[in-house]
Amino acid sequence: MRHESPAEDEKARLATLYSYGVLGRPRSAVLDDLTRLAASMFDTPMAAVSLIDRDRQWFAGSTGLADEQTSLDLSFCKHVIPARTPLIVPNTTLDPRFAAAPNVTGTPKIRFYAGAPIIDPDGHTLGAMCVIDDRPRVLHDRQVENLVTLAGQAAVHLTSIRDRMRMADLGDELSRAVQREDDLVSAISHELRTPVASIQGYLEILGDQEELAAYRKLIDPIHRNGERLMRMVDHLLAGTRPGEAPLPPPTGRVELDAVVQAAFQSCGSLIALRAEQPRLHTGAAVPVRADLPRLADAITQVLRNALLFTPMDRAITVRTGTTPQPWVEVVDTGVGIPEHELPYVFDRFYRGRHARDHAVPGVGLGLTIARNIIESHRGRLTVTGTPSGTVARIVLPAVA
Repeated sequence: MRHESPAEDEKARLATLYSYGVLGRPRSAVLDDLTRLAASMFDTPMAAVSLIDRDRQWFAGSTGLADEQTSLDLSFCKHVIPARTPLIVPNTTLDPRFAAAPNVTGTPKIRFYAGAPIIDPDGHTLGAMCVIDDRPRVLHDRQVENLVTLAGQAAVHLTSIRDRMRMADLGDELSRAVQREDDLVSAISHELRTPVASIQGYLEILGDQEELAAYRKLIDPIHRNGERLMRMVDHLLAGTRPGEAPLPPPTGRVELDAVVQAAFQSCGSLIALRAEQPRLHTGAAVPVRADLPRLADAITQVLRNALLFTPMDRAITVRTGTTPQPWVEVVDTGVGIPEHELPYVFDRFYRGRHARDHAVPGVGLGLTIARNIIESHRGRLTVTGTPSGTVARIVLPAVA
């Protein structure tokens, strides 16, 4: 049996990487979503989908990183390529491979790195899904498994992006709709995301200056509102997606309980304010075929509604189950939805009387976004009123 040389292996790997057509292009929104989910799950300020080119690493998705790419000399992720196994560096200053690296001794002062290989369906390692912190830390085995799962999701997304680009070459109407979406994302990225990200970066630098400690009370609110603006842009984009640009179908296998936990993590700031904490009831493992960050976002939208419309001292219960199909149910004991408003809760920008009268935060897109995501997973979302509150139920197809 003939074995290819390392040089031939690398040539084949690079050819496969280039076939995805993402190097040097505007970042994909779904990969940015994946990195935001990773940063939230691991509580790190930085995360990236890093693709390893011949002489550079390109961030196909990232959060917390100012650069679109770096030279290969600065790359931690390049070490994942030959090993094809996760690389965990608890403290970079104690690792001789990285202690003297400019991104360790200088900005962004990397102290912790964890990366899992992104392996495509043909077995080529394209790069790494990584989380990065400016403080040393340790990962447990379950966290490493979660990182590997996220890397698998990145591979699924990259494959979907490549398939979509190949469809675009056919020049059909669907490809033109997708291109319009990409153009919109690129324009908003340039007009809103880029300057706000730059402002956030400078605010972080100012916050680290000891001589400006007296002004930190002024800097912190600006930083928080910058983050809020970024979330609003993401929210509006998700809720105003053109009907002719459907969300791609899911192809990855994930545990439903892990998705629900990610949604709880995303709603952490609202949950922390409550006297009565939401209760989560899960049974046996529930596998579903899903795009993890998108499904987590759908459940987040539903859970966030329950948190906003239920008094702080009243109960919210989240359950999962498998019979007859995988399902998630969010049951609240809040203000409820009047029967005459129920037909409109999925309409874009619709806000009920209670939301308007009490200035409840939001623009009326949460349930629209959630329904679109669930339907792209070939599932259904229903919202019903009860005498004591509201029940939102998500049902997904069973995994064969």
